[in-house]
Amino acid sequence: MWAAIQNLFRVEAIRGKIFITLSLLFIARIGLNIPLPGVNYAAYKLYVEGAAGAGTTQIVGLFNALSGGNIQAPVLFALGILPYITSSIIFSLLVKVLPSLEALSKEGAAGQKKINQYSRMLTVPICIFQGTAICYAIFGQMAERANVVPGGVGFGFVATAVLGMTAGTVFLMWLGEQITAHGIGNGVSLLIVAGIVTGLPGTFLKIFTEAQQDRSYILVAVVLLAVYFAMVLGIVYMTKGQRRIPIQQAKLMKGRRMMGGSRHYLPVKLNMANVMPVIFASALLTLPVTIISWIAGAQLNFYGGWWYVTLFSALIMFFSFFWTSLMFQPTEMANNLKEYGSFIPGIRPGKKTADFLEKVMTHITLVGSVCLTLVAVVPLLITQGLNLSAIVAGFMGGTGILIVVGVTLDLVDQLNASLLQRNYEGFMSASASKKGARR
Repeated sequence: MWAAIQNLFRVEAIRGKIFITLSLLFIARIGLNIPLPGVNYAAYKLYVEGAAGAGTTQIVGLFNALSGGNIQAPVLFALGILPYITSSIIFSLLVKVLPSLEALSKEGAAGQKKINQYSRMLTVPICIFQGTAICYAIFGQMAERANVVPGGVGFGFVATAVLGMTAGTVFLMWLGEQITAHGIGNGVSLLIVAGIVTGLPGTFLKIFTEAQQDRSYILVAVVLLAVYFAMVLGIVYMTKGQRRIPIQQAKLMKGRRMMGGSRHYLPVKLNMANVMPVIFASALLTLPVTIISWIAGAQLNFYGGWWYVTLFSALIMFFSFFWTSLMFQPTEMANNLKEYGSFIPGIRPGKKTADFLEKVMTHITLVGSVCLTLVAVVPLLITQGLNLSAIVAGFMGGTGILIVVGVTLDLVDQLNASLLQRNYEGFMSASASKKGARR
């Protein structure tokens, strides 16, 4: 593995992409320290360090994990990439519902480029809506409890703040596209991961500090770290797990040569929905409660209770089947196999193949949804049972771990493919630990 890492920096093209990616990610992190106009940033720092700013709600933690930003901070990149993620999810659903968008998605790269353009256009109004809500709901509380906004949260401040946050989101969206085009790929995902990973050192430091101050906390720290690494290992297996359905291509006689007859596999992933069910379930449960809390001015104690865990688990399983049924179309796949002269051995082409694929999809999604529920619920039960602080609870959150592990695995696959294309041993090769020389 170390030889493969050394090979990454031996290839000039890959080395340049890595440096470009790191530089653009560094620029993205700078924006999280540029305050919005009309904000007393020194007062905000004192507010965060004080008891009034110590806590964080679950919906805020979820938004921070999905955006790569910090919606509690009155800074330029407060919204992060969240509006663009929201827009992309909306169009992912609309593509499966609206026939016009579905036809456009089947036009290849040109159609996908057009859909991405629509997603970028929808991002701006979503920025305005989310930015306005954050100004009144979060920054308004800061103005009341501390002198974070000296002039008050009026129309002038809201207009300039929303304009600044919208410009920050559009700039982050552009940075993500540049990372995808000129860096190592997955620009938007890397921006999100960067926001999550930067908080890990502070969380580890807090755990170790509390363990040094209170010896009884050592066992708690050991349990937390053991559960965290066990979850990472489990998510890796869950992400990589798949059911490989054998596909046989029909033999064709062309002239005097026999063509076709090859055998390959159709991979059906264990967790096809990835982190989407957890996002939908968390938002559906916590967003109404958070809005009511903001309006009433009191914190509702609904998070972590028995009913919350039960509803959370049920919603994750429901959205796992819902998202998979939208993205996995057995009838369409069966028709494509039949059209290209391929079939599943022992299964008749057409309806029988569609029924078989749907049965496999149902069974594997059931197992995947149970695993996903455990990943999301177990950290919740542990953090509630041990009465951990907000920063440590966010560290144990299943959503952030799912995103980081999934993006990291995709990144490793891309780098591995780049090394193999240039005749270097990749990360997955058995001989990658040997000297990384050209074949």
